[in-house]
Amino acid sequence: MWDGQRGKVVAHIIVVGNEKGGAGKSTMSMHIATALARMGHRVGTLDLDVRQKSLGRYLDNRKAYLEKNGVDLPSPSYMDLPEVDQSELAPGENVNDHRLSRAVAELEKTSDFIVIDCPGSHTRLAQVAHSLADTLVTPLNDSFVDFDLLARVDSDGEKILGPSVYSEMVWSARQLRAQAGLAPIDWVVLRNRMGAQQMVNKAKMEKAIDRLSKRIGFRVAPGFSERVIFRELFPRGLTLLDLKDMGVKQLNISNVAARQELRDLIKALKLPDVDVKF
Repeated sequence: MWDGQRGKVVAHIIVVGNEKGGAGKSTMSMHIATALARMGHRVGTLDLDVRQKSLGRYLDNRKAYLEKNGVDLPSPSYMDLPEVDQSELAPGENVNDHRLSRAVAELEKTSDFIVIDCPGSHTRLAQVAHSLADTLVTPLNDSFVDFDLLARVDSDGEKILGPSVYSEMVWSARQLRAQAGLAPIDWVVLRNRMGAQQMVNKAKMEKAIDRLSKRIGFRVAPGFSERVIFRELFPRGLTLLDLKDMGVKQLNISNVAARQELRDLIKALKLPDVDVKF
């Protein structure tokens, strides 16, 4: 994609993040990256959870499974964060800033999109990654426990009392981008793992998220429902889009619905030069 301000073709950076574990960030990252690769885009990926590396292990599983079965499927590329010698740093410079910037610079050479999976906690790497995001995707479990990540609400879940730590971090990232003359972050919050029950709670959540989206500036889109298939795919490194290529002739109703959720998600992200066809 051509960046007129920088006068060169640059990759579009998609950051998948929040500061809470268990929201489905790595599953979301893998499916977004693989969907883009299957549509013909060059996709690079980074995993900033340097301890758990769920996305990195997902992609390792994919490589091993495809090699074992002699199958070649469109796949995103993956790289670990490079090591940086402390002697290369000027006084006061942060080593993680350099590790991330070098990784992004390397992936930009061969990528149309870079998908960055952030850890479920506040780290320097995640903070810097958010300032690089052209598109920020925040999966949010459909409960007020997770909503508290974005904002504090009263005991009835009706009145928003103020932004929480994650929203403040995104605000800081937006300010850094503005100071650098970069385009604003397109922030998309996904209501993830929505269940069929607890309709009163769901209605309250919907109202609260809608109010907050107008107040602090994000778009709301549907994410993934809670489905067993996502846990089953991880050991093989596969996604919903790979099943037919791996010999699954008939998808069950749940898998068809999950595939439609992925299609709706990619459309909702409104990524540049992406024509959703799968």
